[in-house]
Amino acid sequence: MWIFLNGKFVRQEDAVVSVFDHGFLYGDGVYETIRSYGSRIFMCDHHIARLFRSAEAIGLTIPFPEKEWPDLLHEAMRRNDVGNDRRDAYLRITSSRGPGDIGLDPSLCPNPTIVIIAKPLVPPASQLYEQGVSLIVAKTRRNLPSALSPQIKATNFLNNILAKREAIAVGAFDSLLLNWENDITECTVSNLFFITSGRVQTPAVECGILDGITREVVLRLAKDQRLPVDESRFTVDRLHQADECFLTNTSMEIMPVTSIDGRPVGSGKPGPITRSLQTSFREKREHFLEPAP
Repeated sequence: MWIFLNGKFVRQEDAVVSVFDHGFLYGDGVYETIRSYGSRIFMCDHHIARLFRSAEAIGLTIPFPEKEWPDLLHEAMRRNDVGNDRRDAYLRITSSRGPGDIGLDPSLCPNPTIVIIAKPLVPPASQLYEQGVSLIVAKTRRNLPSALSPQIKATNFLNNILAKREAIAVGAFDSLLLNWENDITECTVSNLFFITSGRVQTPAVECGILDGITREVVLRLAKDQRLPVDESRFTVDRLHQADECFLTNTSMEIMPVTSIDGRPVGSGKPGPITRSLQTSFREKREHFLEPAP
């Protein structure tokens, strides 16, 4: 595998980061996870813009301008023989504060570390889309947004990892986190939607969620179908009354949820509105890809 590291491509075994890197020492950095469909990257400009917003929010300067990033990503895909007719690409960009002396002062790190990993995308198993997945409501709470903004896609992921461990312990697909006021927020790597009496409902950004890029696409698709949409605060009780539920993120698109805390969602099978949005996403995703070369 070829890795882009600080301005050049190096072999995986040579892609070495200092033990004094503040990303390693303190989780001081930001990242983006992106995918391609063939050679065309999904919502590329949106992902790169969010990377730069996250970096700006923590006072981190990314040394390559936004306009250069599509070419860097495509070069990473080409070198690793992904993002083509045979294999969609999974792309991970990481930008850490970089190496510096021990201490929290960002000025100790004059040069950030920049990494691009490009590898084959491994989507969830097809039967999960047919059968749906199970969630639990985690005991771990979502970080207070006043302490750490969820709009910063930070490399410090311990909050999510603790919730993921809870799901793994009981054999669930993922955990749903509540916020400080017992409102539902999001899962460890995805946004959550549910359907009640034909209304598409999802936690509002002010509940303490990352405003996901696929979430944005699904909201647009729902409005195109003239489905009523509510972005608001919801309790677990409201969720347990839902007829349908699904998750969204860039790599898995729209994933049906058919069980929460051992209780079936609706009929216990993926519902018609979920299926309709999945179909619409597949039919219209061409509009969310880079222009064909």
